[in-house]
Amino acid sequence: MTRFTRSSVFLALLLLGFPLRHLHGSRADNPPAAGKEVVLKAADITPKIFPERVFFRGQSAPVQFRNSGGVHFADDFYVLVGLVDSSGYSSGIKEKYQAYLLNEVTLEIAGQTLKPGAYGIGFITGGKFVVMDLGANDVLQVGSQHDAEMKRPVPLQVLVSSTAGGYRLYIGRDYVEFRRAP
Repeated sequence: MTRFTRSSVFLALLLLGFPLRHLHGSRADNPPAAGKEVVLKAADITPKIFPERVFFRGQSAPVQFRNSGGVHFADDFYVLVGLVDSSGYSSGIKEKYQAYLLNEVTLEIAGQTLKPGAYGIGFITGGKFVVMDLGANDVLQVGSQHDAEMKRPVPLQVLVSSTAGGYRLYIGRDYVEFRRAP
């Protein structure tokens, strides 16, 4: 073996042995640092914390994990949301049911309170955000915003808001702000 080949093999073995478990990230299976809340990206949402299929209005639909996000609070509670494949639903439900929301804490959404639970959510025409119970009954409806300045919208994401303790749930360019209720 040439010296270059031996060095390359040694370097490859050294890198393979690097202890990846010591890398720190904001993955959902690692609790956030004390006193810190962490925004979760799609790569952080796994079947361990969010089901692969969700029940809503008499049917089970697959979750699009690549289009999911959430917040992991410092006390180990979650708010998780993921787009769903609503192709098997009636057109009346499909226009309102775009994503599935799981929240372990009470949320304040545009001044209204949402108790912990599992909900169907969506952005509807007229600049509205709707939250539905599992029977497709409206629980909450508030005004939504449209971010025309967003350069590269993605199907779903959760971002930190400019208001302290607030977050934005985006589906495309439409968003609603939420926070953990006191």
